[in-house]
Amino acid sequence: MNYEITVNIMPHEGLLDPQGKAVHQGLNKIGLNQIKDVRIGKKITLLVEAYNESEATKIAEESCQKVLVNAVMETAEITVKELV
Repeated sequence: MNYEITVNIMPHEGLLDPQGKAVHQGLNKIGLNQIKDVRIGKKITLLVEAYNESEATKIAEESCQKVLVNAVMETAEITVKELV
């Protein structure tokens, strides 16, 4: 079976987010003062062939642990969707 896996990666709460701060300042400069905070992360989409959803999730978790996520600075949220 084929699965589409989405990995949303964000900096840990409390860590500096220089990109988010720069974007927030830019938004304030153009008058969008209602926006109180900006955090910037990344979204990664994987197409995985696996026997079942559990195996696909394990593959995604291993990918995050070994390559995609810097666990010291980032957290990841994994979503798995079976493709028909």
